[in-house]
Amino acid sequence: MLTRRLFTLAAALALVACASSTTLRDSWYDTAYRGGAFRKVVVLGVAREEVERRAFEDIAVSRLQAAGVDAVPSYRFLPEGGLVPEGRLDEAVRASGADALWMSRVRQIDRRTDVYQTMAPGPMMWGPGWYGMYAGWYPVTEIRQYDVATVETSIFDARTRGVVWSGVSETYEPRSVAKEAPGFADMIIKALRERGLLPAGK
Repeated sequence: MLTRRLFTLAAALALVACASSTTLRDSWYDTAYRGGAFRKVVVLGVAREEVERRAFEDIAVSRLQAAGVDAVPSYRFLPEGGLVPEGRLDEAVRASGADALWMSRVRQIDRRTDVYQTMAPGPMMWGPGWYGMYAGWYPVTEIRQYDVATVETSIFDARTRGVVWSGVSETYEPRSVAKEAPGFADMIIKALRERGLLPAGK
């Protein structure tokens, strides 16, 4: 009975370890910026697939709006996909009426491997005294492979086209844009508020 419970606990911990999570690895901001909080943000997702781009922009915009920030997706003003000339991007930002541009792009997706040892209970853990329990564990080598997506996000002042904040995040075991974008957007919004680049929450 005890052995079964221990295996159940180990399986639960393994599932938690495999769950995706996003963290902000590094960030930078312009200490000379004095423009205050941005009031309207246009969100641009740089992606190979147009469906992913639009899904990301819609989710990020919805999270900004839920946080009390006016926001619009860039595809309304820049419907063409892929890289566009800088002048075309300028036109889209001006047409949006935003005072800030949020640009996110996937830098890379790495396959990583972890090798670690855990202790597993042996089949004969019972017997007189405590030594049977003490000696009944043996080491097991585990190998786990997982993907890590690295995303770079930059916030531009639309008036100067200068970067005022930039961050690099990592998402472990990314599943899909629909599942990862809400938590990702909330993380970026929190970081921007801490620097005074977005209005305080309601």
